[in-house]
Amino acid sequence: MLGAFEHRSEQLLPIRHFLRRVGRFAALSAAIIGAALAIGMSGYHWLGGLPWVDSLLNAAMILTGMGPVDRMETVPSKLFAAAYALFSGLAFVSIVGVLSAPVVHRFFHALHLDTAEGRSADDPAARQ
Repeated sequence: MLGAFEHRSEQLLPIRHFLRRVGRFAALSAAIIGAALAIGMSGYHWLGGLPWVDSLLNAAMILTGMGPVDRMETVPSKLFAAAYALFSGLAFVSIVGVLSAPVVHRFFHALHLDTAEGRSADDPAARQ
């Protein structure tokens, strides 16, 4: 399962399995990017009247937060560009979250294991 992380009481995932998990999350991020680009390219092509390559350029620039390249002239194209810009902001944050989730989880899991091991040796309550 993609989102299943080990419980805090479990050992740290071996590096081979961890890298496989990172790869799955990277593939999910790539799929989200591809879907977001497809949405943007379609809107810029059909509503904005841009050629496919220019549609790709505009969608990629908006998705990465750089801003539009071509000016939209019609009301529907301007509404699409506004909606796509808002969508792209959320998509960008989501992609960063998906990509960083395995690394952040491993970091905090390792800290928790270190703390739990240290607490069991030093904590008088744990000896009882």
